Amino acid sequence: MKIAALQMVSTPDVDRNLEAAARLMAQAARQGAALVALPEYFCLMGRRDTDKLAHAEPLGEGPIQRFLAGAAREHQLLVIGGTLPLATPDPARVRNSCCVYGPQGELLARYDKLHLFRYDNGSERYDEAAVLEPGDAPVVADLPAPGGGLLRAGLSICYDLRFPELYRTMSFQPGAAPCDLMSVPSAFTYTTGRAHWELLLRARAIENQCYVIAPAQGGVHENGRRTWGHSMVVDPWGEVLAVQPEGEGVVMAELDPARLAAVRQQLPALGHRRL
Repeated sequence: MKIAALQMVSTPDVDRNLEAAARLMAQAARQGAALVALPEYFCLMGRRDTDKLAHAEPLGEGPIQRFLAGAAREHQLLVIGGTLPLATPDPARVRNSCCVYGPQGELLARYDKLHLFRYDNGSERYDEAAVLEPGDAPVVADLPAPGGGLLRAGLSICYDLRFPELYRTMSFQPGAAPCDLMSVPSAFTYTTGRAHWELLLRARAIENQCYVIAPAQGGVHENGRRTWGHSMVVDPWGEVLAVQPEGEGVVMAELDPARLAAVRQQLPALGHRRL
């Protein structure tokens, strides 16, 4: 099964971002992808944090969600829709939400970012909690795989990557199989990404013996922010299968169930867990 992480350099203009996402999704579909994943904030990298509020959508309504559902249906894809701002009862807060769509355009899952990023090194400062409301719970989605069967996908977003307990919780749900895939749509800063991005992604893949797909923002944005990029797919042994350092692009790799099974058989660490 071919999967594709889509790297973007999103702007403050939603329409331009949707056009870029449409172009990348069409390219991935032409290259044979069955699943595509968009980055965090694919639809909007605003000039101010509060710009998200003007584009907040109720669940199931709005142009961004219609775009994602329509693209999934048009290209017969599984779409992990990066993130978009979903409305809350508080008009000064939104959820940073990942919506997953099936090949018929149906909504299969929704995950709201649990961990909100805050960083201040004296020259860069970010505080997502100024506008975002955190999510409530982990989400694992059973996605229809090409040719039958299910692909078990754990959903996470960007800063979540620093909290391994989230991924263990998703891997060890009562009565359920471990995840085949973890998705991490992100907009890592250049500073933190250079230091930790690949290290953390490979660790999450190794710890949970699963594939990790990490679509990212990658470049200098019109708002002046620089994101790290390096969208990648990592296999269950921690091997980076494909990566794009910066700029818009499609990062393709094969999700191989036989490889997944072989790693887990040769080193059955998931079965050795004691805590």
